[in-house]
Amino acid sequence: MKIKSLKIKSFSRKPLFILIAAIVSPQVYAEDTISLAPVVVTATRTEQSSFDLPVAIDVVEKKDIQDGQLQMLLSESLIRVPGITAQNRNNQAQDPQISSRGFGSRSSFGVRGIRVYVDGIPLTMPDGQGQPGIVDLSAIKSIEVMRGPFSALYGNSSGGVIQMLSEDAPKSLEVGGTVMFGSDNTKRQVLKASGTTENIEYLLDASNFETDSYRDHGAGKKQAATAKFKINFSEDTKLTTLVNWFDQTAQDPLGLDRARAFNSSTRDSAVPAANFANTSVKRDHTQIGFYFEHAFDDQNKIVLAPYVGSRSNAQILTTTALATKLTATSCTASGSSQGTCARLSEIDRDFYGMDAHWDNNGKVGNMPYNLTFGLNYGKQNDARLDTNILVNGVISAVKNRDEDNIAHNFDQYLQGKLSVLDNVDLHAGVRHTNVQLEVKDQLPLNGNNSGAVEYQKTTPVIGAIWKVTPIFNVYANYGKGFETPTFVEAAFDNVTSGAASKPNLSLKAAQSQNYEIGLKAFIEDNTQANFNIFKVNTENELVTKQTVAGRSSYQNAGHTQRTGAELSIDSHWAHDISTYFSYTLLNAKFEDPFTTVTNAAGATGIVNAGNKIPGTYKTQVYGEVAWKYAPMGFSTALEARFNNKVYVNDINSDAAPSYTIFNIRAGFEQNLASWSLKEYVRVENIADKDYIGSVRVNDGNALFFEPGAGRNYLLGLSANYKF
Repeated sequence: MKIKSLKIKSFSRKPLFILIAAIVSPQVYAEDTISLAPVVVTATRTEQSSFDLPVAIDVVEKKDIQDGQLQMLLSESLIRVPGITAQNRNNQAQDPQISSRGFGSRSSFGVRGIRVYVDGIPLTMPDGQGQPGIVDLSAIKSIEVMRGPFSALYGNSSGGVIQMLSEDAPKSLEVGGTVMFGSDNTKRQVLKASGTTENIEYLLDASNFETDSYRDHGAGKKQAATAKFKINFSEDTKLTTLVNWFDQTAQDPLGLDRARAFNSSTRDSAVPAANFANTSVKRDHTQIGFYFEHAFDDQNKIVLAPYVGSRSNAQILTTTALATKLTATSCTASGSSQGTCARLSEIDRDFYGMDAHWDNNGKVGNMPYNLTFGLNYGKQNDARLDTNILVNGVISAVKNRDEDNIAHNFDQYLQGKLSVLDNVDLHAGVRHTNVQLEVKDQLPLNGNNSGAVEYQKTTPVIGAIWKVTPIFNVYANYGKGFETPTFVEAAFDNVTSGAASKPNLSLKAAQSQNYEIGLKAFIEDNTQANFNIFKVNTENELVTKQTVAGRSSYQNAGHTQRTGAELSIDSHWAHDISTYFSYTLLNAKFEDPFTTVTNAAGATGIVNAGNKIPGTYKTQVYGEVAWKYAPMGFSTALEARFNNKVYVNDINSDAAPSYTIFNIRAGFEQNLASWSLKEYVRVENIADKDYIGSVRVNDGNALFFEPGAGRNYLLGLSANYKF
């Protein structure tokens, strides 16, 4: 989000006069030069300045990803992006909660409603589940975050697109290492090597992470590696190979009830059931992707991006989250005749796919255009096995679930831009999405529950941008969105019949209509501002129906509406002082009433029209003041974050209160001959405030609350050598 060498001539200090004059004569300042906002690729699949696009898109730069950060979770970096909710759950067993304009807020684990990519390779499976934890952030140079209608051009998601771009290799060999130490016995080590040999660029990154966690039963370990090789066959032909791998084990402290979460002496605890069931996860993931690009000439280029990978996930879930002691009686009370307190849920996944697109640019008459036509295919095969764990810790021979979940998609898309005037661009696109979910039941406890369902939708989008002056743009867009159920939502038609429940293949896909109007401007010669308002109408919203013994069933909930505004202001002042401010206003509500199950005992309640969608914050604010003192290589920044209260369930019977926290970071940097050294410290929640960092939406046991950490610190040391 950095403004790079902005250059505006003498009119730069009279923005109001310029705006009025430019409306009268838009060409007056055509010769004036501006170095605009960062170049992005996500919005149009071709490099273009974000300032000249009719979409809400922000770039999180390397310094905001890595400087003074642990570099473990996307939530560390995305909290500064307007429109995005990124909560650190302080739970290594679960992915961070990430939602865009309220899409994805229902997710208890994984990312849904948002497409996630790294270097053009999808981290979102064909059914819509995303796992951003595969990427080691210490190897990432930037993150592009797009919200709004044009996100539909990436497939079956409505909320947005997050694309991480890995670092480029330097011209000569560089090796380096980083060590970090922090509160709760947190440790992280990173080793990196990168460089260029003849026509091959390479990047190697490996890391190790360990923590005891500030919450009981929350310890975790993770090892990750990234390897990137780029072969430049010629100026016109290039092949990039990207390998991502990680292996992780972590305890799961679950959520807390209100009594524990709001008591200062127990807010760092875990419910007893988490300890005696040993709720935890062990997972690993390996993925390799290729990005081949060949330019036939200045007007035509083809891109092929195949990928393949595997993932295994073994998770221990409690079936008696409210039990206070370990006895056969307390465990059997959950409905099992074998005295089980936990379940082992295992997934072994193989997946592969490819995106291929052709880019063409030229002129129609005297109007420049860009055109992209593409095909996308993906397939995943999940072998799912669910078994009971008995009171004595022995895994039962009796299976609750044994099935293959197969999903594949085949999409076609067309996207283009036409400059109808020197200062007016039209953008449009259309994507046809076909998603199929298939269940092959290997355990017919209640008959053969195999089945399949197919979802199809064509989603058009259109937008326009008016470049009123070289420093002021106005845009508007409209599009349709499409979000299919994932296998998480389709797993059970009900959760009261235990192992005999069937897959829920009758769920409908959520469909939405998205509207957006925005402004982009440079103010004076040191500030960039982005502002938009939006409205999203959705039908067949996917919501939780009931949760029992670690299982959840889902249903469609009629119409919802999301309206809001997003603002960001990035300024660079004299004496190396910079400020950044982002503001999000979101009113996400149910438009139609529906019935839901409110607890594990089966009690029902009415969700009234006008109720807020749980997990969405009406107001979010992020602010930062930073200062650099170049002679000493010193830098520091003060961060502030405010989140409004958030409802925890559809009936809005409880909520986590609003909070404001402050963080500070500071560091030194030295360059000694071929060495670059850095030392930094970060202190979060410097006022040691008790607050709820995230919520577990619609938890059937009312364990809604995941408390944020108190005051905590991180100390880092890094060294880099250039050969």
